[in-house]
Amino acid sequence: MSDPREGTTVTHRRYIPYSHAHYAGDLVDGAYVLGLFGDAATELCIRTDGDEGLFASYSDVQFRAPVKAGDVLETTAVLVRAGTRSRAMEFEARVVCRGRPDKGESAAEVLDEPITAVTATGTVVVAATDFADG
Repeated sequence: MSDPREGTTVTHRRYIPYSHAHYAGDLVDGAYVLGLFGDAATELCIRTDGDEGLFASYSDVQFRAPVKAGDVLETTAVLVRAGTRSRAMEFEARVVCRGRPDKGESAAEVLDEPITAVTATGTVVVAATDFADG
């Protein structure tokens, strides 16, 4: 039987400041996005279990497109499996806005189609609690 918490989704949006650029071309390192996935996973565990949880592992991480300073990044975590204490999640980070320094120092645009930058699957462990007591 499926757990009713499965399918619960959390979405965060964050502007990536230029102070986080790590490489030439204002690129942001991949670890930055993994940190954002951790934030979304924490909120998802709070909502589903009343516990912040502890990230145990990533089973797959795919860096599909660059993340740059000046981007607005939307990160989503979806609970795909709830075990006794483990929670399997799928993550996606999409660029929804991008800076346009070619048009001016502070120019930016909303993208017609978001760019999927990073996807991942991971496991979080929560404290042993009786969720029904809530």
